[in-house]
Amino acid sequence: MSEVVTFIPDAGGSIVSKNILSHKGKLRWCVREESVNDVDNGWRFFSDIDTEEYLSKADNMCICDFNTVANIEPAIITIYNCKVGTDIELVEENGKKFFLDSNTGEVFES
Repeated sequence: MSEVVTFIPDAGGSIVSKNILSHKGKLRWCVREESVNDVDNGWRFFSDIDTEEYLSKADNMCICDFNTVANIEPAIITIYNCKVGTDIELVEENGKKFFLDSNTGEVFES
């Protein structure tokens, strides 16, 4: 097992789809909610293959350090400080990755 690189010290925990952690799906949706405790940074990460049925089962999600997810998809490092209410989609086109605002469809500037 490879060592997790710490991009952001004390980044806190995020709720993450197990599809991302198992590499079955790619990180696609990023939502920042109010933190539920001091360890929670508010980030929720969902994969491109998650369905409502899959997400309705709590066992399909887990809590892990933000840096664990950033090691899988480094693009999220740039969104760490985004405000609560951020709801974005990670898109890859022509080999380039960027975020789209899920509400407006516009390129998201962090």
